[in-house]
Amino acid sequence: MDTPNPMKKDDHLLDDLESIRQLLGDDDLQPPLLTESVEAGVQIPLLSDMLDNQAAAPKPVAAPPAPAAEKAPDALLLHLDNELRAAAQLIMQDVIADFAPHIEAEIKRRMDARMERLLSQYQS
Repeated sequence: MDTPNPMKKDDHLLDDLESIRQLLGDDDLQPPLLTESVEAGVQIPLLSDMLDNQAAAPKPVAAPPAPAAEKAPDALLLHLDNELRAAAQLIMQDVIADFAPHIEAEIKRRMDARMERLLSQYQS
């Protein structure tokens, strides 16, 4: 029996993330290395908080399109920019929702491995 390949969906999600990064102009930003520590004053939100905020956030409502002749070019560009940013936000929320279980499982796996190493050090 053939099973669907789950990586194909993940590939599309990664492409979406890359498109959003390029759209927002974050080309020169580099993610922190796993070996770097976080500054003491920085608060990292919990994944559950992010998902709660996502569920509580109102869905953007698109205004009915106005005829192009009535809008100034700057207003039209601003409107398009806002629509693109709203669409990018929705895509990002979908990606976060799709990857959250994978991230949580990996964090749990790493924490369990770390706990085992620490316990074995103190039991010896």
